Formats: sequence, C-alpha cells, structure tokens
Amino acid sequence: MTPRRGLVILFVADVLSAVGSRISMVAIPWLVLVTTGSAARMGLVAAVEMVPYIVASIMAGPIIDSLGPRRTSILANLCSAVAVGAIAATTQLGFTALLVLVAVAGALRGAADRSKDLLVRPMAEAADVELIRITSLHEAFARGATLLAAPLAGLLIYWTDAASVLWIDAVTFLVCGLLVAGFVRPPSVVAAVRDKYFRSLAEGFSFVRRDELLATMLITTFTINIFASASTAVFIPVWVADQLGSAAGLGLTLGAFSAGALLGSIVFAVLATKVPRYLTFAIGAFVGGSPRLLVLGLSDNLLLVMVVTFLSGIGIAAINPVFGAALYEHVPKNLQARVIGLVAATSFAGLPLGALLAGYLVSAVGLTPALISSGIVCLLVSSYPLLRRGPGKVLDAPASVEAT
Repeated sequence: MTPRRGLVILFVADVLSAVGSRISMVAIPWLVLVTTGSAARMGLVAAVEMVPYIVASIMAGPIIDSLGPRRTSILANLCSAVAVGAIAATTQLGFTALLVLVAVAGALRGAADRSKDLLVRPMAEAADVELIRITSLHEAFARGATLLAAPLAGLLIYWTDAASVLWIDAVTFLVCGLLVAGFVRPPSVVAAVRDKYFRSLAEGFSFVRRDELLATMLITTFTINIFASASTAVFIPVWVADQLGSAAGLGLTLGAFSAGALLGSIVFAVLATKVPRYLTFAIGAFVGGSPRLLVLGLSDNLLLVMVVTFLSGIGIAAINPVFGAALYEHVPKNLQARVIGLVAATSFAGLPLGALLAGYLVSAVGLTPALISSGIVCLLVSSYPLLRRGPGKVLDAPASVEAT
C-alpha cells in the first residue's frame, strides 16, 4: 500500500462517513416523527444528536492524543456502527431510550470525525501532497455529499422505512472503520501525551486564544456559521412566505446557494495552490456572509436574491479549506488533537445558535429589521480579516512557520 493510496482510502472513508452522517440527520428525526407524531420531539432529537457531537469534538482531544488518531478513528467508527444499529433495532423501547442512543451516537461521531482529521496531515506528508489541495478537495466532496445524502435518505425512506435506512447508515460507519484499520497507516505518530486530562484541554484553549491567525479565522467562521444557519432555518423561509407565498421559491433560493457552494468548492480545488490563501479566506467571508442577508432585507425580487445567494455560495466555499490547511500547518503536532477539536466544535456551535437567534429576532422586531441588522453585524465581522495584515503574512508563508 503506497502512501498515496492510503491517503485516497482515508479520503474515501471520510466522505463515506459524511454521507452516512447526513443520512442519519434525515432518518432519525423522520423515525421520531412517524413513531411519535410529534414535531417537537423531532426537533429535540436533532438537537440531542448535535450537542454531544460538539462537546465530544472538544473533549475527545486528550483521548485522541493518548490512543492515537488511527486507533481512535477505528474504535469510534465501529462503536458508531453499533450505536446506530441499536437505534434501528430498538425503535420500540421508547423515546427516552432513543434520546440516549442518539446522544451516544452523536458523541461517537464527533470523536470519529476529529480523529480522521488528525490522520490527514501525516498521510498527506507521506504522499507528498500539499495540505491545501487536500482540504480543498475534501470541501468539494463534502459539498457533493451534502447535496447527495439528503435526497438519497428521502428516497431510501420512501422505498423502505427509516429503521432500514439507519441499518444502511450503520454499515457506512462499519466500512469506514474497516477501511482505516486495513489501509490507513500514518508513517509517524505523535508521542502520547501524559498531561492530566483537563490540563491538556486547557493548553489547547490557551493556544487558540493567544494565536492571532487562528483567533481571527475562528471568530470569522463562527460568525459566518451563525448567519448561514439563520438564513437557511429562518430568514429565507420567512422571506419566501412573506414575499412569494410559494414553497417553490424556498427550493430555488436554497438550491442557488448549494449550487454556488459546490461550484466554488470545485473551482477552489483547482486554484487552491495558485491563490493567496489569507486574502481568499477574507474575500470569501466577506462575499459569503452579509450580501445574502442584505439582499433579502432590501429586495423582493426572487431572481436578484437567487443571483446574490449563488455568488455568496461561491464565496463561502473557500473558507473551510483555507482554515483547515492553516490548522494543519500552523498548529504544533502535539496540540493538533486539542486545537482542531476545539475549533471544529466552536465553528459548529454557530449553527444551532444562529437558528435560535434568528427566530427570536424575527419575532421581536420583524423580518426586514432582523435581516438588515444581521447583515450589518455580519458585514462588520467579515470585514475584520480584510483589515488585518499580520495573520495574512503568517498564513501565506507556511514554510517559515510550519508546526513541528
């Protein structure tokens, strides 16, 4: 097994896991809806899956350091297969048991995803592939998986039922674990960390807080995620209902953003090694955030909204690949498990927060003021990276600051 083949298999395992995770995000809430008839419980189970995922992304860092990312990935994926299989097999145990199993599955998935993240750098270095190339390709395939998995889950549920689809999801985690166990062998492993658990966590927090580059990128990404979630979950549906009165507009607007994000991911995967990374990140955040909020607040023209939303999708596609490459290159290897987990969890935390804040804001002040005020806040935050030159010099000269 050559290093490049090992890297490809790791990539395949990661995308397969992403598809399975997105299928479960559709199948589990649907299972709750058809078994309980409660939309409130449907929303609760979705939250119960996401919160442990976020917490585990942070808390698993010291464990990954001790066990090693490869071993953690194998164990977490195999246990995820068992947990999802248990959900499918025990649908009659009641709602409380389902919540417990969903929480366990979410936590295991967080640990599995972060451990696979930690395998990328050593495998890419062994294969002599630039990290920005890997992160940009990963973003393109992840966007494709997102577009594929949701309708695929719907079709599978239609053809079979939600429990059967969860068995398919369990198989994806099983295959992912077996692929990593059989074919992914990183050439070097960071020595196990023997610090106390909470001291180890605190060291990761301290590194992010002190580092100007990571702090700037994390604040920007967190903010973009808040308003991306607010747009998808609240702002766009309410705008469509108020201005158009037709669900077709909802599909067209959300589809325009997804298409733009997929196109942007593909374009960036081609150009990743040829463009200044920090400037690309800053422009992507600027274009991908506030314009699609402001156009909703200032226009009732669906075509204009779709065009701006499409362009915002193109812009936002560069954010994750650049940030991912910065984490791999800029963070010392002995801190990567803690720092990458913390960064991922903080970024993901913006998603549920955005939906909650948007719903409250629209109820309190109305849709148009909510959109314009949110657009201005997002504009101010996303302008900040453009005004900071120091982090750009660090990010665009990775050879001089490469973590060891």
